[in-house]
Amino acid sequence: MKRRQLLLTLSSLPLLHRAQAAASPVRLVSIGGALTELVYALDAQSLLVGVDTTSLYPAAARSLPNVGYARTLSAEGLLSLRPTLIIATEDAGPTAVLRQVEAAHVPLHTLRAEHRFEGLLERTRQLGELLDRRPAATALADQFSARWRTTQQQVAKASAGHAAPRVLFILSHAAGQVRIAGQNTAADAVIRYAGAVNALQDVDGYKPLTPEAVIATAPDAILTTDMSLDAGGGIDGILKLPGIAQTPAGRARRVVSQDALELLGFGPRLPQSVARLAQALHPA
Repeated sequence: MKRRQLLLTLSSLPLLHRAQAAASPVRLVSIGGALTELVYALDAQSLLVGVDTTSLYPAAARSLPNVGYARTLSAEGLLSLRPTLIIATEDAGPTAVLRQVEAAHVPLHTLRAEHRFEGLLERTRQLGELLDRRPAATALADQFSARWRTTQQQVAKASAGHAAPRVLFILSHAAGQVRIAGQNTAADAVIRYAGAVNALQDVDGYKPLTPEAVIATAPDAILTTDMSLDAGGGIDGILKLPGIAQTPAGRARRVVSQDALELLGFGPRLPQSVARLAQALHPA
């Protein structure tokens, strides 16, 4: 009888271990500002124990322990928070650090950045699965879809009756590092979603700004981020960049800016961001 009881006890240990693991509180680290926004949108912020430096919205995220910049993470910094789950975008790295984290048996899930509205819906559903928030994720995805339909109507109305403006996106968050955005970038995607044309659409990715390239694109408007605008000395500073003053946008002083995470993050605020961008780019 004792031997039978011992065997029954031993056979139940794996089930007991899984039950205890399931009952343990999730300690979540989010690497990527748009993912952190989604965590809050799913009302799962109580799970967060750490975020990266791009997690600036909502403001409450800034008070959480910070693991550093998404591209230059350290295994020590991540593991010191004793996470039970890490979510990250494809930008996270270096690869060696991510391998160290996985070697420590911490589940690490990388979600595709994918600069499409459909990508936002997919990430929402994936997070719903990972965080056990499936009903909330389904409801949130439905909200995003409804907002997106409204945005598309607003863009169609704003862009009707005139040629699509040519827009050049400029990124200048660091001193001396000014780049312009071609196709296959988040900037290119939002410009097209707003019913405009990327003036640098024949180039792939981000390229250094040169006066020849800028003048050749002949943009009707300059699009940048609020951070770039502040770092560059405002609109006057942007207009002083090489070649900008010689463009239609420079002569008309047409410079539009938005918060970087809202504009390029493809997170929960994407529909509102695109709608506001369309209103700013198209003539009234």
